[in-house]
Amino acid sequence: MKKIEKRAVLCVILAAALLLGLGIYLYRFVRHGASWASFPSNRHLYNSQGQLASGTVTDRDGDILTQVDGDGRRTYYDSAAVRRATLHVVGDPSGNIGTGALTAFADKLSGYNLLTGAYSPLGSGNTLALTIDAHYNYVAYNALDGRKGTVGVYNYKTGEMLCMMSNPAFDPLDPPTIENGDGRWEGVYLNRFLSSTFTPGSVFKTVTMTAAIENIPDLYSREWECTGATEIGGSPVTCLDAHGKINIDQALAKSCNAVFAKLAVELGPELMQQYADKCGLTAKYSVNGISTVPSSFAFSGTTENQLGWAGVGQHNDAINPCSLMVFMGAVANGGQAAVPQLIQSVHTGFGLSTYWYREKLTEQLIDPLTASKLANAMAYTAEYTGKERFGNIDICVKSGTAEVGSDKKPNAWFTGFIRDAAHPYAFVVMVENGGGGSAVAGAVAAQVLEPIVNGY
Repeated sequence: MKKIEKRAVLCVILAAALLLGLGIYLYRFVRHGASWASFPSNRHLYNSQGQLASGTVTDRDGDILTQVDGDGRRTYYDSAAVRRATLHVVGDPSGNIGTGALTAFADKLSGYNLLTGAYSPLGSGNTLALTIDAHYNYVAYNALDGRKGTVGVYNYKTGEMLCMMSNPAFDPLDPPTIENGDGRWEGVYLNRFLSSTFTPGSVFKTVTMTAAIENIPDLYSREWECTGATEIGGSPVTCLDAHGKINIDQALAKSCNAVFAKLAVELGPELMQQYADKCGLTAKYSVNGISTVPSSFAFSGTTENQLGWAGVGQHNDAINPCSLMVFMGAVANGGQAAVPQLIQSVHTGFGLSTYWYREKLTEQLIDPLTASKLANAMAYTAEYTGKERFGNIDICVKSGTAEVGSDKKPNAWFTGFIRDAAHPYAFVVMVENGGGGSAVAGAVAAQVLEPIVNGY
């Protein structure tokens, strides 16, 4: 009898293990089946050249960016400049750009579903419409004028990315042969907007100011005397100019390193890290399943001088452009912003929709009252950073000129948002080794925003 009982218990254990294993498999199948089916080694979905053999990608206006011709070959838009401008959002034929639609959204393009897999009775291959406008990417590509960098513009109410351009880029129909050590193509397969971080310089002062507004009660009654340099922790923190007597809004507008370095030291490393986290800079955003790279900071364990420099966006600060753009959207939107999205719609060959766009909000990144004060300061800053380039647009901005080494030009940054219910757009421009933030990145921003706001 005892032997029978032991065998029965063993059978129950084995049955439970089988059910548990089956449950785990079914869970993973539902969750990851699409990525399994669309893996590049699946010869049913990829041709002999390793190219996805089905699916069409369009921009938000329906312009076809890539499709498969009658011979099973993948073709691209007929303009080489547009092909380069949309490379990192569409992808290359070999799949080296992991954030491109051909790789990141291969399951949606192939027509995969849980019931029939990739052999869908609804038609071979889907049409995936992106939220970006190819024309805006083209304008951004021309505005960068061959320089490395990135441009991003999105609707902070809905999350739709209107422009996402990364350079260097190449023509996917004529990919280059890249030799080791060829600096022209450094990071060419990386989408700099989603997958890279850079020294931010003065654009980070928006975060330091956020922390100061909420933790220094007399901030708006203070005045500082900037002589062009101040000693912090036994070493100087320098400014480009002697700004004279200034208040906090003037300090942001004139980008006074001395004032913001002092504020960072007064706030301390714990609060500085807390606000870098709270503002969403160290978060990973999921852009339709594509994970952004988090920004990074090293406030703890620093000297006072290093902490001061970190407060103005130097030292070891490294910011992801996408997370900075989202923070700008939150400032514009009273504390929360939509999470960026790239997919507008997906339709089968028979016109059936298999994807429904739904806005997703971030957490509360900034207090609404603080956001209002910071927005007003950024509107005032626009007066000092070439507001005339933007016509009558109610724009709020911050520029940044980030030092990256004595033998290199600074990274040029320009970020902000439009305060207009009809044009709820936040943006970021970063030009690697471009020089002055306002002069260089600001000029790029003006060229890109003009057609977006004016509708052409």
